[in-house]
Amino acid sequence: MTTLELSHVSKRYRVRGAGDMLALDDVSFTLTSGRTVALVGQSGSGKSTIAKILTQLERATSGSILLDGSPIPQRGRALRRYRQQVRMVFQDPFASLNPSHTIRHHLERPLLLDHVVPKDEVDDEVHRLLERVHLDAGVVERRPHELSGGQRQRVAIARALASRPSLLIADEPVSMLDVSIRLGVLNLLAELQRASNLGVLYITHDLATARHFSDEIMVLHHGVVVEHGPADDVILDPQHPYTRALRDASPNPEVHFSGAGAATDASRSRP
Repeated sequence: MTTLELSHVSKRYRVRGAGDMLALDDVSFTLTSGRTVALVGQSGSGKSTIAKILTQLERATSGSILLDGSPIPQRGRALRRYRQQVRMVFQDPFASLNPSHTIRHHLERPLLLDHVVPKDEVDDEVHRLLERVHLDAGVVERRPHELSGGQRQRVAIARALASRPSLLIADEPVSMLDVSIRLGVLNLLAELQRASNLGVLYITHDLATARHFSDEIMVLHHGVVVEHGPADDVILDPQHPYTRALRDASPNPEVHFSGAGAATDASRSRP
């Protein structure tokens, strides 16, 4: 089992003309294989800052981050190995895939860079990855602009899985997609989490979907975790006024995602 632990992590940014801005204040939590933890908060609450620190795109100002009890590396090959274990699915599938390259290129690149399989097995692995995210093999020679938004996000998920990570950070993975296809992508993430025993940090502003797709919920407000507990407890008996406000503002996901198109996103080969 893989365990990633944030302990008393804070992050300050230097803002020209305004001094320091405290983006995260003493945040602690643990992400483990086989569990989905939702990180919920409005824009500017610090959610994406946590994601960047976990993937070492940003450095914490203070506190520690431990992988299986050891401090995470900050440079060199050790950092590369760490990033193989902790992969990220970005919010915007339109921007996260290079429009100049085919889907094959996007999936082959991590396989080759991380030496996941022998070179003569790369093509088979590309097709296996597409199958895992329920995409038809016919998309392999297409470019991102030839796919729907849902298909592009599935490619992004497949790319994140290519290095066979233990932990997946999903930063608002459906917020840029049409409402009618969001449930299909969330169900895919839940399916992959169960099949591969992944630890998933699901970052969202939607408390309702957090309950349905997570074991635990953390509520982040102005860089501070104001509530943290089992998903049902946080939703049914919120202790903090901010959590209650988020709950009251969240739609019922069964109604929100209802309709004949809810569970599909043209994920096979339709444009």
